[in-house]
Amino acid sequence: MARKRKLKKRKSSKRRSVKKSRKLALNKGRYLQKIIILLKKPDYKKWLFFLFKAGLILAALGIIFAVGVYIYFSKDLQDPSHAHQRNLSQSTKIFDRTGKVLLYEVHGEEKRTKISYKEMPEDVREGSIAAEDKLFYEHHGINFKSIIRALIEDIRHSSAKQGASTITQQFIKNAYLTPEKTITRKIKELILSIELERRYEKDEILEMYLNQIPYGSNAYGIEAAAQTYFEKNAKDLTLDESALLVALPKAPSALSPYGNNIDRLIERKNWILDRMYEEGFITDQQRKEAQETKTLEKIKPPKTQINAPHFVMYVKQLLVEDYGYEEEFIEKGGLRIYTTLDWEMQQNAEQIVKSRVEKNIVNFNAHNAALVAINPKTGEILSMVGSHDYFDRENDGNVNVALRGNQPGSSFKPFAYATAFAKGYTPDTLVYDVKTNFKADKFSPDYVPQNYDGSFKGPVKLRDALAMSLNIPAVKVLYLAGIDDTINTAEAMGITTLTERQRYGLALVLGGGDVTLLEETSAFGVFANDGIRQDKKAIIKIEDTKGKIIKEMPTNPGKRVLAAQVARQVNDCLSDNSARSPVFGGHSDLYISGKKIAAKTGTTQEYRDAWTVGYTPDVVVGVWAGNNYNEKMREGAGGIAVAAPIFHDFMERFIDKFSKTDFIKPKEEKIKKPMLGGYLEDTITLEIDKESDLIATDDCKDKYTKERTFGEIHCILYYVNRENPHGPFPEDPEDDPQFENWEKGVKAWVKENKDIRDKDEIPDPDKRGCDGDEEDDDDDDDDDD
Repeated sequence: MARKRKLKKRKSSKRRSVKKSRKLALNKGRYLQKIIILLKKPDYKKWLFFLFKAGLILAALGIIFAVGVYIYFSKDLQDPSHAHQRNLSQSTKIFDRTGKVLLYEVHGEEKRTKISYKEMPEDVREGSIAAEDKLFYEHHGINFKSIIRALIEDIRHSSAKQGASTITQQFIKNAYLTPEKTITRKIKELILSIELERRYEKDEILEMYLNQIPYGSNAYGIEAAAQTYFEKNAKDLTLDESALLVALPKAPSALSPYGNNIDRLIERKNWILDRMYEEGFITDQQRKEAQETKTLEKIKPPKTQINAPHFVMYVKQLLVEDYGYEEEFIEKGGLRIYTTLDWEMQQNAEQIVKSRVEKNIVNFNAHNAALVAINPKTGEILSMVGSHDYFDRENDGNVNVALRGNQPGSSFKPFAYATAFAKGYTPDTLVYDVKTNFKADKFSPDYVPQNYDGSFKGPVKLRDALAMSLNIPAVKVLYLAGIDDTINTAEAMGITTLTERQRYGLALVLGGGDVTLLEETSAFGVFANDGIRQDKKAIIKIEDTKGKIIKEMPTNPGKRVLAAQVARQVNDCLSDNSARSPVFGGHSDLYISGKKIAAKTGTTQEYRDAWTVGYTPDVVVGVWAGNNYNEKMREGAGGIAVAAPIFHDFMERFIDKFSKTDFIKPKEEKIKKPMLGGYLEDTITLEIDKESDLIATDDCKDKYTKERTFGEIHCILYYVNRENPHGPFPEDPEDDPQFENWEKGVKAWVKENKDIRDKDEIPDPDKRGCDGDEEDDDDDDDDDD
């Protein structure tokens, strides 16, 4: 009976459940029917009521959700009434590769002097509002328009870089919250901003903000910043000084007056002055005067102890831009940064650069130089000297020239040669070093490059042309390799600055596009490392305050970007001291006795830049020398004269420390094709009588004869399709747009040359020279007797 009652009860419950489901479905169906009826026969009053009702429900749900979020996150937040309280911070320390040499301590004790709102210069207050939050006095802590605009921009650019924080939010972030980038932290920031606005007047919030935010170099607050950079009180700041300081909080490390991005700092200073003018805070005359003032010349040198300053500033910049750390976290996080720097090499590099620049000033009017040394097997930066003296403010010594784009001159040539070798040309391939006009068509301007010494060598192998740094063959090699393909090679090897492809022409191979010393030195490391690229590295590992490793440079096999044969061919050319001797001499500053060193110099037009980049399989050293602001050096201030001595002194000092392996020789290639294979077509060499220009008889004395080669004399485009040099001979060489230019130059050279002639100029074999000369010689001997 009990079992029957249970079964009956279960069936009854099931029937009730079915009825309830049917009722819900019926109600749902009726609701849908109403919507369908409204759609078929629209009753606008009912529609409006329906939408109004739905809107109220959604609004209520939104309010409930917002209040819930507010209550949930605000329960753990600090009371904004304690706006001046801050947690203790620990300084970040930057070490050399051993961890024994402290290079720099980032923000040890904070320098801060609080001042009242009235003591703060009006230019600083108004400049901060114009730059950071022009609606500061209108919103209640949050600017929703800015948030939406930033969100749209982030979606458009698939990134999260657009800022939308008000001054209130920025203060909250610096005073209360960690620098982590999370949604949770952002919600807390919004809640606290609203609370702060509720409890404080606007002027009080602005006062707290200007006393709180970091300006770099341990300076927190506007008074400390004024003292640090200008050694004056904030109330005494001029308009241009105020604008420069207002520019710093956006990125204190990246925009530091002691750092590498001076141009960006001045650009932001001028932008702030423009904004102040637009907001009506200053007149147009005030803006112009402040923008024209050279504020950087007023900056006082840093008083903190710093070793390898250019490198340290580069590391700080990497921590923000590459590792993603907030400025606040770097300043207070107590990190221990172990870098790749070799302190012994760095000390020597600084001394060598300083000593050689002093000589260059006297001899060549060259006031600056930079040096970078890299381990090509790991990509580690071993030494970085960005100028002759970091603390020489008058000559912008704090600017790191190793990171600045400059024209590389002929030091760019190896990228073109490597591209040509990859396409099938070889170090033995012949091209004519003769006067050539490379104009693209009849509407283009003439382009007639010259060699460094103004001479022409005639037919030369690519090995000799690269080693001697001949310009005309280099332009021909770039054409054969292709401009775009050469840029692709350079980019694959680590060059990032050649971004205007449509602007570059054949002059690119002579240094027509800017590169940085750091990137070109790193790129040459690909040659040194047998074609394998290792990205440049400055940091080995990062530890937190407890010594736990939070970032570590992984062991990386690298990426092959050049065939080993191509890298070895370039190395073989650049390390051939005999091949470069005709131009540079046998014992130049590219030569170290008993050592095999590959090296390439570069000189730009009017002697504005001088380069030398050289390497062994174990170390790469790059040197730039010249003047700031692209000023000319003296005549003759080429790479071999101004930069190479610095390279030589440094390499000679450390080559035994690193030179553990030799370059691997490339495989020999035998190519049976004129010019491409290193020989002229159908040539014959004859002894010619100097006086009669006829073929000499067998009994002519050597002093009356000379050798002359006759053959098919054509430029290389007569024999190869530049995109497929190993393919068949071109059916119509004239179709190549440069063939006529090159062929004309070759024919003109042959006409003037006495050692190589066209086969049509072979003298009549039935007529011989020298007979009469020999008789005269005998007569002369008799007379003497």
